[in-house]
This record gives sequence, structure tokens and C-alpha cells, in this order.
Amino acid sequence: MRVIIFGASGLLGQALMREWNGDQVAGFSVEDVDIRDVTKVREIIEKQKPEWIVLGAAYTDVDGCENNRELAFSVNRDGAVNVAQAANQAGAQLLFLSSDYVFDGTKTSPYEIDDARNPQSIYGRSKAEAEVRLLEVLPQCCIVRTAWMFGMGGKCFPDTILKLAASRPALDVVNDQRGCPTYSVDLAQAIIQLCRKGATGIVHVTNAGDCSWFEFAREIVKSAGLATEVRPVSTEQMARPAPRPAYSVLSATGLRGYGIAMPTWQDALRRYLAERRA
Repeated sequence: MRVIIFGASGLLGQALMREWNGDQVAGFSVEDVDIRDVTKVREIIEKQKPEWIVLGAAYTDVDGCENNRELAFSVNRDGAVNVAQAANQAGAQLLFLSSDYVFDGTKTSPYEIDDARNPQSIYGRSKAEAEVRLLEVLPQCCIVRTAWMFGMGGKCFPDTILKLAASRPALDVVNDQRGCPTYSVDLAQAIIQLCRKGATGIVHVTNAGDCSWFEFAREIVKSAGLATEVRPVSTEQMARPAPRPAYSVLSATGLRGYGIAMPTWQDALRRYLAERRA
């Protein structure tokens, strides 16, 4: 199987390039191609003749998106449409990475794939609008929503917590936002399986279980054997430019339909810490 990965230098892209064996995989970073450049996107797809395209390239700075609205939509929505149109012309299947931010966070039970989109941030809106447009351009595409991703090769929550914990006696972490941490390696392996199974439609992919950011941070510090105190605070006390969903746990029902089961986030964290130490 011939595969193209757009966004190959990101956390997920790096994991996909490491984990994807047995197929012909070509990775392209933002330095190689800007997905807003429709001509370049088409050139690459026409040259590579992929059977699958994994679109992980995105502007993912959630707070940055609030101040750079045009950039957020031009990359996350319009750039994604460029790739979808080129995939459609080339007869390739597309897997697009989306986000829990397409939801408003008002539910108290896991979000299902057909729950209404109601994004509260510019980043979430750019991803939600991309989903709608992609399903119009390429109805058989696969949209993978994920959340709280961490992994080696870039900035992520566990890495930040460990660096802060090394120099501070105590950390304040929000305890009123709940979601599903997702290890880039486990997400990559699930994506590889979804492509090989010819997946279509929307699928939620996160590690199993859920927690608050405070609970996640406490587990990170504990698992790393550090003595730093982790203290719960409210979102209001830690104000950020972009609103976050208070609850964005994603249901794995669709993923189980493809016979794919994800390890728990605690197990994923242990493996991440071991990888980080190595």
C-alpha cells in the first residue's frame, strides 16, 4: 500500500513514520509542503500516487488561533480541502485528523460520533468546518477525532509538567476540564489499522479512560518518582485566550466497531515515560 503523510514532523507524524512498517510510506513536513499551496499539494499526490493520505498537518496552537483567525481557517479548513480535492482527483482515500474541540463540552457522558458539533474556540471552529467540507468533497473519507495528545518529539503536557516539576516545589493544574489523554504511538498504530481496514466516516481515537488535567499531572509526577506537590485549581483561576471544553471525553464505540482496542492512558503514560528516559 502506498501512503502519504502530511505533517510528518509533528508528534503524530513522527510516530506514524516510526510505526508504519510493511507499506510504502512517504512523509512530508510543513517545510516540504504548505497544504495551503494547492499546486504543490497536487504535484506531490500526482507524483506519489498514494492509495491513502493521512492529513495530520495543522495549525494546532489553540490560543494562537484566537489571535490568528485567518491563519487558523486557511490551514485547518482550506488547506484540508485542498488535500481532499487532490485526493478525490487522484482516487486516493483520505484520513483527516480532527479534535475534541469540535464539541462545546456541555455533556456529562462521552461524546458519540454523531453528536452535534458546537465549537467554542477558533481552533475548534476551523476543525469543525473542515470536517463538514471534507465530507462534502470526499464522502468516503475517514475523520479521526482525538484529544490531549502527548508523545516524543515536541511540546506536550507531560513534558511540560516534568520540566516544571524539576524546578518547582508545587504546581497548580486545572481540575474542572475532563478528557482523554492520547499517546501518539497508540494513536499512530490505530490509524495504521484504520487505513488497512478501509475505514470511512468519523471515528474517535483516544487512550481508554478519562481524567482531569490535575489528575493527569498528578499521575505524571507520581510515575516519574518526583516529590512535587500538584494542586487543583479552576479554569477561571488559570484563564487562557481560547475557551476549553469542560468535558470532552470521546466515546470509543466507533473504534471498537473496527475491532480496535486502545490501552489505558495510565499504561500509555508509563510507556511514554520509559521512552523519554531512554
